[in-house]
This record gives sequence, structure tokens and C-alpha cells, in this order.
Amino acid sequence: MDKRFLAFMLIVNVLGTIYGYIWYGSQLADTPFKFLAFVPDSPTASLFFVVVLIGFLVKRNFPLFEALAIVTLFKYGIWAVVMNLLVYVVTGVLDPIALMLILSHLGMAVQGVLYAPFYKIKPIHLLLTGIWTLHNDVIDYVFFMMPRYSMLDDYMPQIGYFTFWLSVFSLLLAYFLCLHKNGRTPSH
Repeated sequence: MDKRFLAFMLIVNVLGTIYGYIWYGSQLADTPFKFLAFVPDSPTASLFFVVVLIGFLVKRNFPLFEALAIVTLFKYGIWAVVMNLLVYVVTGVLDPIALMLILSHLGMAVQGVLYAPFYKIKPIHLLLTGIWTLHNDVIDYVFFMMPRYSMLDDYMPQIGYFTFWLSVFSLLLAYFLCLHKNGRTPSH
């Protein structure tokens, strides 16, 4: 919670968010307006965390953004690691971009969980986050707005199933870290 470290984390997350939205650029250009908020998964997760970090820097909590951040950072962090490893299994290629995506998304998952003791999430925040997260899965796998990995097209039903359960696990993880009486630690 050192202000210098929080400022560093803020810069890293702002840059990662910008890069993420650029990475989704071509897909966003083809996305119907009504789905735009649900397509760029990882940069939106890091954007939620940017709001959380700004709150920490000004000594405020934004519990809804904290809930959205912990769940989506963990979910999409792990999801991207698994998908990039699956691309490697399917193609036999792990290029520098894939390696960067694996490491940066693993960092996303870790940072969301590391700050859990400082979140002030209430059940309503986790409920709203659950609705957002599961609705996003429907948009991705019913309306086919998921991130594009053309070499994995043959596995979309399995990926959708995995993603749903990753969402459930991410919500349960947030519950146990932030709401469950034994998982809660004193916050700042």
C-alpha cells in the first residue's frame, strides 16, 4: 500500500489497459455496438483495477470496482494463460508475444488477489459482479464475441464450458478472500 508502489502499479495498469484495447482494435471494429463493453475482457478488467488503485491512492474504497477487479483480473488472467498454452499445444509455437501475454496475464491474476485484504466488498457488490461476469460469458459464447484465437475454433464449446466454470471459481475465490468470515483480514 506504499504510495510509490501504488503509483507504479497504476502506471503499469494504465499502460496495460491501453495496450489491451489496442490489441482488441480489429475485433472491436467488427463488434456490434451493444456488445462493445463485453468484448475487451482483459483491458476492461485492468481498467476496473485502475479505478481501485486510484481509490487506494486517495484513501478511498470503491467496492463495486474492487469486486469487478478481483473477479475479472483473476478470471481473464488465468483464462489468457490457459488459452495461450492451448495455442502452443495446438500449433507447437510459443512466440514472444504469446510469452508476454502469458506473463502479463499471470501478473493480472496475481495482483487482483494480492490486494484482496484491502477491498471492502459487500455481498451486493459480488452479486452484481457475478451478473456482469456470467452475462459476459453468455455474450462471448452464445453470441460469439469471445477473443479471437482462430486456431482454437474447433474447441469453442470446451473453451466456453471451461470459461463458465472459471467464472464460478473466480466468484467463489472473491467470496472466500473478501467476504467469508475467516478469509477477511483487517484492511487499511
